[in-house]
Amino acid sequence: MDHAAKASSDHEAAAKTATDGPAGTPEQVLAALHASRDGLSGDEAARRLQRDGPNALPQPHDNLLLKLLHYFWGPIPWMIEAAALLSALVRHWPDFGIIVALLLFNAAVGFWQEYKAASALDALKQQLALRCRALRDGRWAELDPAALVVGDIVRVRLGDIVPADVHLLDGESLSVDQSALTGESLPVERDAGQTIYSGSIVKQGEMVGVVYATGVRTYLGRTAELVNKAGAVSHFQKAVLAIGDYLIYVSLGLVVLLVLVELQRGLPWIELLQFALILTVASIPVAMPAVLSVTMALGALALSKDKAIVARLESIEEMAAVDVLCSDKTGTLTQNRLSLGEPLLLAAADAATLTLHAALASRADNGDAIDGAVYAAQQQLPAGWSEEHFKPFDPVGKRAEGSWRAPDGSGWTCSKGAPQVMLELVGADAALRARAQAWIDQQAARGLRTLGVASRRDDAGWQLDGVLALLDPPRADSAQTITEARAHGLAVKMVTGDNVAIAREIGARLGIGRNIVAADTVFGAGTGADAALAARVVAADGFAQVFPEHKYAIVKALQDAGHRVAMTGDGVNDAPALKQADVGIAVSGATDAARAAAALILTAPGLSTIVKAVEEARRIFERMNSYAVYRITETIRIMIFVVLAMLFYNFYPITAVMIILLAFFNDVPIMTIAYDRTAVDPAPVRWDMRRVLTVSTVMGVTGTAGSFLMLYLALDWLHLPIAKVQTYIFLKMAVAGHLTLFVSRTRGAYWRRPYPAPVMIWSAVLTKVAATLLCAWGLGLVAPIGWGDIALVWGYSIVWSVLTDLAKRAVYRHFEHSAPRHRRFIELLRHRVVGAGR
Repeated sequence: MDHAAKASSDHEAAAKTATDGPAGTPEQVLAALHASRDGLSGDEAARRLQRDGPNALPQPHDNLLLKLLHYFWGPIPWMIEAAALLSALVRHWPDFGIIVALLLFNAAVGFWQEYKAASALDALKQQLALRCRALRDGRWAELDPAALVVGDIVRVRLGDIVPADVHLLDGESLSVDQSALTGESLPVERDAGQTIYSGSIVKQGEMVGVVYATGVRTYLGRTAELVNKAGAVSHFQKAVLAIGDYLIYVSLGLVVLLVLVELQRGLPWIELLQFALILTVASIPVAMPAVLSVTMALGALALSKDKAIVARLESIEEMAAVDVLCSDKTGTLTQNRLSLGEPLLLAAADAATLTLHAALASRADNGDAIDGAVYAAQQQLPAGWSEEHFKPFDPVGKRAEGSWRAPDGSGWTCSKGAPQVMLELVGADAALRARAQAWIDQQAARGLRTLGVASRRDDAGWQLDGVLALLDPPRADSAQTITEARAHGLAVKMVTGDNVAIAREIGARLGIGRNIVAADTVFGAGTGADAALAARVVAADGFAQVFPEHKYAIVKALQDAGHRVAMTGDGVNDAPALKQADVGIAVSGATDAARAAAALILTAPGLSTIVKAVEEARRIFERMNSYAVYRITETIRIMIFVVLAMLFYNFYPITAVMIILLAFFNDVPIMTIAYDRTAVDPAPVRWDMRRVLTVSTVMGVTGTAGSFLMLYLALDWLHLPIAKVQTYIFLKMAVAGHLTLFVSRTRGAYWRRPYPAPVMIWSAVLTKVAATLLCAWGLGLVAPIGWGDIALVWGYSIVWSVLTDLAKRAVYRHFEHSAPRHRRFIELLRHRVVGAGR
């Protein structure tokens, strides 16, 4: 058959089966898709990819021109455009040129900020890309799901998000959650000969199948997305945007008052309206959404460089507020580099037989750490063994199982798993249980994990072959990282499926504490009222013998006690706990389902990655917080001063052109706030609207008083003409505006560490120099003043910035003294955790 005919028939087969799936025997299905059980060759896959396109929905491409034009349409652009039109009507051409320049500048800044945020999010999405396993050129390989084509042989297993529509061929039956696709609330069972759809989640089992539909031809037409839209808004953003709305109403109210009074005084209405429009534009925090988006997106990009990928931007706020971290032991606190120690031999004749039976219940190529340790000891299976059936590890049943045909024709079924599960499987008597438990306890005291191995021949009963010792030493940096976490007000609780003795040994070594309790003793039947349960969970240093449902209960109890909780997880059954947690963290190597449920996805093992992520989240939070303080302060400082000065003195204290120039000079440093250096708060940080409004109001009123005093000095002490008075006020507002940005970015003295980022300093220096030269030369835009006058304004502005800083620090001290309960709580938590670790 030629390629054209083959392509046509493949298309028809894919189209026909896109909804119901292919019909017929496995061989008939493979023949219809021009595929085989050996998979496709790389060349054939490339041809099909070229023909059908990638296994993804076509992404809509934004029209850059339309996106740019969007910045000229809306309430704020309309105000600026109306001001420009009024300038043209009265033939104020310099004003017209500068107003048009402001309009273009605002559009360019908005476009650039959105581009930066979108670029950062695109980079995050690329790092969050799923992977799938396909048989290419006779070998299993990990691929980008977009590279899958019709006819590919794929393997899906517990925790995978199905990458395409697949017809199942061989293997253990699957339990599949397709509620997001079909609305079915319970998982459905799928066997060989049935289909599973793209985007569904494998809850149990492992099977091999053939892809029969990709991209837009799948049941839903797309694979699951891990990253939410960039437009998602956090509680913090909503609060700041609410402040913006409030400032808009205040600004409009003051402008209306000004217009009514000045019209009554006889000012020309066109000139007054133009001034009012420009004043409103300068006072409204136009750039607030863009600045917040860029700050969050660039902060998330910085987190990704520390191997922590933010799946939802709004989770950064929650991450900054986390005060309890529930951490997995294996791979996070320990190295997850397992090796086999000296085993306990029971029914097995020797250690080699025990290891062989463990290998028969393992898979060498599935990336599991325990299976890897078993095969590292076994190297390879003896010749003549053939696999008949494999049941992968089930996190609920806590064991894996393989069925094999031995070289002599006998049938063997081998299983490995948690020792307590294996003891139940073989129906161990009291003597066997006592012997096994005593040995397990000895290993646990040394911090070693254990793995039970059982087998049966043909139809005989199960026998316990022995117990393997697994060495998984703590990570070298875990103890130091836990100490650093406590210094940041972050309590660390260990959560592990291992037994209590192992958990206590590891907890003691790392300084977490020895108060490790078995999860079923806390969450079992009759464990007490909610308040008592929450108290027990808070008091514990960690939990052992944990099942996935326990993780959810731990998170809920801690939240009921008033904590913000981060929970780590890696399996499909961890998803409910990851969703319930304030910050769900998918650890390195987590399943697709866990990654989809998590807010933070780690690409490197270890607790230090999580602690670094919390630190960076607090820095991002502080940047946004300082911007909110600055923006409110500036609105109060400009709007209230200008309106009151006009009402009291009956002249423009600053011209419309000067207001526009101020907007230019102030916007440039603001754009750099996303790169600012900030201190890491020693305690979890949460949004405090009352404090932000109080600090901003005090700083704004202090700045307004400084402007009025400058106006008094220029008019009544220096007796300057109105034009030069306006230049004085313009230069004072330009210099003081940038100094206000530096004052608002820290709670201590603004000239102390942490110093601003170089890009912020240089942007402020260059714009201040530009404003100073403009006031010296005039350039037809302002009345020029002498260098002595300029030095006076600069000195005055610096002195007043120090007074503003003193007022700011006084407000912060007031809050620290009047509301100490939060600090007392953190100190109590820190002392209790440190005491438990001794």
